[in-house]
Parts: sequence; C-alpha cells; structure tokens
Amino acid sequence: MPKLAAFPKAYIRALVQGGMNLREWVDLAAPLGLDGLEFYSGFHELADPKRWPELRRTVESAGMTIPMMCCSPDFSQLDPTLRRQEIEKEKQWIRMSAELGAKYCRVLSGQRRPQLTQEQGLRIVVENIEACLPEAEKCGVTLIIENHYKDDFWEYPEFAQKMDVFCELVSRIHHPRFGVNYDPSNAFLAGDDPLELLERVKHRVVTMHASDRFLLSGTLEDLRREEGGAQGYAKRLSHGEIGKGLNDYDAIFRILRGVSFDSWISIEDGVDGMEQLQGSVRFLKAKIAQHWPR
Repeated sequence: MPKLAAFPKAYIRALVQGGMNLREWVDLAAPLGLDGLEFYSGFHELADPKRWPELRRTVESAGMTIPMMCCSPDFSQLDPTLRRQEIEKEKQWIRMSAELGAKYCRVLSGQRRPQLTQEQGLRIVVENIEACLPEAEKCGVTLIIENHYKDDFWEYPEFAQKMDVFCELVSRIHHPRFGVNYDPSNAFLAGDDPLELLERVKHRVVTMHASDRFLLSGTLEDLRREEGGAQGYAKRLSHGEIGKGLNDYDAIFRILRGVSFDSWISIEDGVDGMEQLQGSVRFLKAKIAQHWPR
C-alpha cells in the first residue's frame, strides 16, 4: 500500500526565508496522521549541514519520516561552467537527502530557454542527470524526474514540460537509481492529458505528487491555447482541495495499482490552509484504501 506524505505548499516561502521553522511545520502536520513530510532543499534551516541530524530527529520523533527531497537543478544551462555548478549542487542535495533519511531526490530538466533547441536540450539534460547518478548510487538515493511546470524562482517554464519531450527524456535514461515523480496537475498546465502521460510512463513511476486544479474560467481547450512560455502559473487554474478538481484519482490509482505501485504519494496542496490539507488527506487515505485493499 502506498504511503502518504505532505509538502508545505502554503508555507514554502516562510520556510525558505526563515519566517517559519521546521518544528512549527512538523507540529502542524503531526495531527494529520501522515507517514512522512517531503522536504525542499531551499529550507532556511537546511543551509547548515550540522543541523541535518537534528531536523531528521524532529520529524521522526513525531512518528514520520522524510521520504523525498524536492530540488530544482537548472540542468539546461548553456554555459558548461554553470552546468557543472548545477551538477555539484544536485550532488550536495543527494548527500543531504541521504543524511535526512530520504530515499528519493528530485531532479528537473531546467528552464526552457528560447535559444535552446529540443535535441540540444535533451542531450545536455541527460548528460547532467547521468553525471549525478554515481553519487545517488553511492548514497542509496533514487533520482526522480518530475513532469514539472516551473520552479517558483525561475524565469522560464520547464524545458521538458510538454509530454512528448518529457517522455523522450525519460526514455534516454535507464538506471536503477532513476525514475519518475508523476504529478497529474502539472500535465494540465502543459496542455496535456494527465492520464495519457501516466499510461506512457507508468512503468517508470516511483513516486507521485498529489494535488488538484480547478478552472476559474473558460475550458481546458482555452487553457491549451494559452499555454506556452508565460511566466507564472496559468491564471485560469487554481489549487484546491484534492478530490474536488479536474484530476480523476480513481483512474490514476487504477493505473498505478495495475503496475504494482507501492511507494510514496506526497500531497502538494493545502495552499489555503490546514483545513484544506486535512480534507485532501482524508480523500487520499480513503482512495488509497479503496484501490489498495489490505
């Protein structure tokens, strides 16, 4: 049966900028009955490696673990020196993940820079990810590539945002320490069908982000016509409580159950507060129990 974690979507900037500490987030999340808490590499308190054991104990003393590390390497840099710097940052995040007890560490393709061709970008990104795999193997950590939209602090959307580019990237890397972190909501932001994407990568999925999106206006066709290069998230879409939006979790979980998925699902929601996050937890626990009966 999959295990359930949560990412502090509503508090990410406070945790990065130091306005909130991780103990406060753990205390808020503990009553939800989760198995784990996903961490972000930019959390203010993670800057000092000497604090990593203490922060791990903080989570584990609350009856949870840190299963996943959310990182945003910008692997599509055109400058080879900058690419090497991104590789070294990812290696450090891999070591951080291992120290915190996390078995999964995210990688991304990087930004979709206008001057970058698709083939050039694929070659560069694959080389950079493969350069990190020996460190991942050494640390016992699996790198997870997400069908991502855009890091909050980036100028351009994800290079491999579109389904065809993402699937091509995944197909070029075969290693036991590499897999997919599937996010159904990000497929909508790319103008793609999340179920079609899942069918194409289902055998490579090792973790999942759970969230939901709502159309504030117009239709999915309107959204697809508008997609492409805009900074920031699509104005037609909004986060919300899981189970009340566009995603078909019965269909998603049927596909994952069909390939014997039995790993971590991390909630990337609750942007409107803990009550919303509680509703998402209740929904996902019920759906997991339904699709993975004991």
